[in-house]
Amino acid sequence: MIKYKVENTLSAKEFKELLIKSTLGERRPINDVERIKAMIENANLIITARDGNKLVGVARSVTDFVYCTYLSDLAVADEYQKKGIGKELIRFTKKETPKATLILLAAPKAVDYYPHIGMSKHEACFLLKDENDLK
Repeated sequence: MIKYKVENTLSAKEFKELLIKSTLGERRPINDVERIKAMIENANLIITARDGNKLVGVARSVTDFVYCTYLSDLAVADEYQKKGIGKELIRFTKKETPKATLILLAAPKAVDYYPHIGMSKHEACFLLKDENDLK
């Protein structure tokens, strides 16, 4: 039975291992230990999914709890995917921030997943990775 809970003290090691076991490892700085550690330390809402003591899913967010919640990482171990764990991680995140709009950027492999579970697509998202790109 999968247990879900707020776990803001998740270790960077466990987080990294889960990223590798999910599709997110391909797009996260898994070889930069300090950056992975900072990703955990600077998130202010982390929901975990555990099968016993084994970490099988994480929803890592930055939120003000009343207006917006940016769900930065939704990771489920490959062997646990397609069992509703991602959806439950989103549900638990939303329960912790009921007044806030939940926002996320879909990983390429997950673009079709979010509408399937009832999330609406928004066309106006903009990215800036380097300040020198500003004109």
